[in-house]
Amino acid sequence: MKAQALLLSCLATGMSMNVTAQDKKQPNIIFILADDLGYGDLSYLNEQGKIKTPHLDKMASEGVVFGDAHSSSAVSTPTRYGVLTGRYNWRSTLKNGVLHWYDTPLIPSGRTTMASMLRNQGYNTACIGKWHLGFNFPTKDGQKPVDKPDEYNLDFTKEITGGPCDVGFDYFFGVDAPNYPPYCFIENRHTVGLPDTYYPVSQDMDSRAGRGLQGWEMKEILPAIEKKAVEYIDRSAESGKPFFLYFPLTSPHTPIVPTDEFADRSKLNEYADFVMQSDAVVGSILEALEKNKIADNTIVVFTSDNGCSPRADFELLAQKGHDPSYIFRGMKSDLFEGGHHIPCIVRWPAQAKPRRVDQTICLTDFMATFAALSGYRLADNEAEDSYNILPLLTASETGKTIREATVHHSIDGSFAIRQGKWKLLLSSYSGGWSEPRKAVVGAPEYQLYDLEKDPEEKHNLYKSNREVAQRLHDLLCRYVKEGRSTPGLQQKNDGPYPWKQLSWMNN
Repeated sequence: MKAQALLLSCLATGMSMNVTAQDKKQPNIIFILADDLGYGDLSYLNEQGKIKTPHLDKMASEGVVFGDAHSSSAVSTPTRYGVLTGRYNWRSTLKNGVLHWYDTPLIPSGRTTMASMLRNQGYNTACIGKWHLGFNFPTKDGQKPVDKPDEYNLDFTKEITGGPCDVGFDYFFGVDAPNYPPYCFIENRHTVGLPDTYYPVSQDMDSRAGRGLQGWEMKEILPAIEKKAVEYIDRSAESGKPFFLYFPLTSPHTPIVPTDEFADRSKLNEYADFVMQSDAVVGSILEALEKNKIADNTIVVFTSDNGCSPRADFELLAQKGHDPSYIFRGMKSDLFEGGHHIPCIVRWPAQAKPRRVDQTICLTDFMATFAALSGYRLADNEAEDSYNILPLLTASETGKTIREATVHHSIDGSFAIRQGKWKLLLSSYSGGWSEPRKAVVGAPEYQLYDLEKDPEEKHNLYKSNREVAQRLHDLLCRYVKEGRSTPGLQQKNDGPYPWKQLSWMNN
């Protein structure tokens, strides 16, 4: 404990210390990323919430609750890119939307990731769950994958490359996305079994057409990755070596398929049942840590990739008194808070005392945080948008503002920027699904909100605060042009250019 406290002290004061991750005092790290879970879906965070989440409530009571945490994007793939690289998603080649089934990898093999960084520092690394960052799927003719009823060129007897095991993870078990083919598990670089049964589009499951294993059951995906994660913790505890487990859940994203044990548990709808099952999965992880007597020095992060999806049925839940977005406007895909203001809890009994932190943070920040924790010195071309929030976890600098500003991004590539109480949307609408363009015809080009007074984003102050809007606008331009939002040498963004709403910029 003393060695670890000394390490944290050195990191906070800028002193150097020769400590490696081989030291058993280094904390284990588990990063749990829920899929499409709204801020208001945790009963700990929503005083009016109707979904019971006892395991997450307990974790929150024992950990640090970040009340103003944000995903880097309002949709899946981009946020996952940001978490694992510490870089804003819009700097990648993906300027809007998400990757589709059989798409190629978004993370280049040469880019440092959270996993490769921690492995370099002596950690065992594993990814168990939903990947959704692309693979190089093998084909018989060397052409792009084709998976149609009468045309098929995939060859799953060969290795699947470009996935977790090629960007720093020692082990992978999971799926590309639960509603994407191939409908089977992938372990390391191979499918578990050969997917040879064609499944048509299913509206109920929100699934795409393609091959899978015969008899594939969507509701068995979450229990399977839960079991694998617990087994991994058991093995890691025996080894005594520090480990990093990235555990991206497939829930409560579509297909919304709670198991029989959780069916109708919430008395609300299937989405709420699936949230409760997700809560129970977190409970299993925490129980495994306690059983193996490694809970005290294991950092567990729980968060979500974006806000709640409309597939949860907001209207029905509202009739029963529940709002997945809490008090926030919008939902998954939006620039409004409901799209990216997400739950974020960090439990680390050895060093982080229970409390709430209301500084703005972004999920990209965990890259620099874990770098500082493990003694890794980030290069200028690594984690360009990641701030070290370790002082907020350990309460060593609670009064200091860590982030200069935070950039938000929607499904269609629209931008917003937040600094302090001010948030500027470079769009006349949400940039997502909740409010179509036609609903705001005639609205000004930009929207500006004072989130201290107006967290619901009801009152657009753009016309009366043009100077604030201009300042935020110019700061965003600087972040784009410099290829980073943290101090360091200027970096290049990935093409193609231009970005939506930034077409006037000279890149």
